Amino acid sequence: MITVDLGSRSYPIQIRAGALDDYDFYRQHIPGKQILVITNETVAPLYLERVLAAAGDDRKVSSVVLPDGEQFKTLADLEAIFETALREGHNRTTTFLALGGGVVGDMAGFAAASYQRGVSFLQIPTTLLAQVDSSVGGKTGVNHPLGKNMIGAFHQPRAVLIDTDVLQTLPAREYAAGLAEVIKYGLICDRDFYHWLQHNREALIDKEPNALKLAIERSCEAKARVVAADEREAGVRAILNLGHTFAHAIESAKGYGRWLHGEAVAAGMVLAVRLSIRRGMLADDCLPVLLSWLEGVGLPTEPPKDIPTNLWLELMGRDKKVLDGRLRLVLLREIGEAFVTSDVESSDLAEFLGEFAA
Repeated sequence: MITVDLGSRSYPIQIRAGALDDYDFYRQHIPGKQILVITNETVAPLYLERVLAAAGDDRKVSSVVLPDGEQFKTLADLEAIFETALREGHNRTTTFLALGGGVVGDMAGFAAASYQRGVSFLQIPTTLLAQVDSSVGGKTGVNHPLGKNMIGAFHQPRAVLIDTDVLQTLPAREYAAGLAEVIKYGLICDRDFYHWLQHNREALIDKEPNALKLAIERSCEAKARVVAADEREAGVRAILNLGHTFAHAIESAKGYGRWLHGEAVAAGMVLAVRLSIRRGMLADDCLPVLLSWLEGVGLPTEPPKDIPTNLWLELMGRDKKVLDGRLRLVLLREIGEAFVTSDVESSDLAEFLGEFAA
């Protein structure tokens, strides 16, 4: 059990095999007598009935099944959640349960933040990426054709329930995408964890239970520390976005869903490391180690080559971290120490992108 320390709004993250069926956990963290389970068409046949059986005893339960994919993370698709909640008579004491990956979690959280001006919700992430990243921290929202996650709200869950067993049904590509976010934590704030990941790559690829549980635990601990220090990303929380400014540009340029978020993050982190080296802050020998790890788990290490430099700059200029017209990037001083800078000039960034990305 890990705690995200936010004072009166603190909440637990429970990590263990078989957690999906934990009747007592649901009883402890669902305050009212109504539940709306939000899931998608891939996850519903696998786990919806189990969650309804464990959480829904003596409660009024509804469910909504969304289409699966990043391309459906839109305001239009959000309407299905509101429609079901209103039709089924859910009031302010209801609890939304987000059962799925990052798209489901982000949409359910945003719906919970908005429905009747805010209701409780629980995160039950079923992908590795959601378990180690998007389910923790209260960022919710949807995409827009002009920018990823540009419409949303900060709305913390009451609890996060992580069942490591569900990862056994996760497709290999989705699992690899989650490993991109795992290694991110080593790069930004945990050098020892980064070295542990190097030595345990094969165990993680094989989903060895102890290695997988430890990787999820260390990732969640890292994110919980950062979120507790800076809930609304006014400062240090921005380091969690290592590679993401590049990644969001890739996703926007190629069309949501063509590159998985974790795949784009992997390529984006390589660009961030290259830029850190180029600016003399990081040793050259850091790059081959990262490339070897990413390639070894099946992740891309280069962005698509058909995005012109001007489009890169345009899309990156819409990033949420832009402040007063200045693009802020997350770079590395060394492995385990990330920082945010607005000192990269557009001309320097254009030259860099022309060499390594466009």
